[in-house]
Amino acid sequence: MWIINGQMSKKRARILDTDQQVYEKIGKRIKELRLEAGYSAADKFAYENEIGRSQYAAWEAGQDMRMSSLLRVLKVHKMSIEDFFEGMK
Repeated sequence: MWIINGQMSKKRARILDTDQQVYEKIGKRIKELRLEAGYSAADKFAYENEIGRSQYAAWEAGQDMRMSSLLRVLKVHKMSIEDFFEGMK
């Protein structure tokens, strides 16, 4: 049980913190790719690649994203998922 007496367990809180750290690392990697592609502005990159500008900015900021969204960004960069995560090490 994750909730005890209306409060989140410490274990669940640690898992959520770890998840957020992973989202932030993915966002940082997405931003690195955009900058390497020569785009200084996230909104211009998103617009030119038909990605919602506010949604793209949220991904770079480390918000949760669907796997299909990540794959779409990787397709723009002509990058495999293996290469994407290799670059995060």
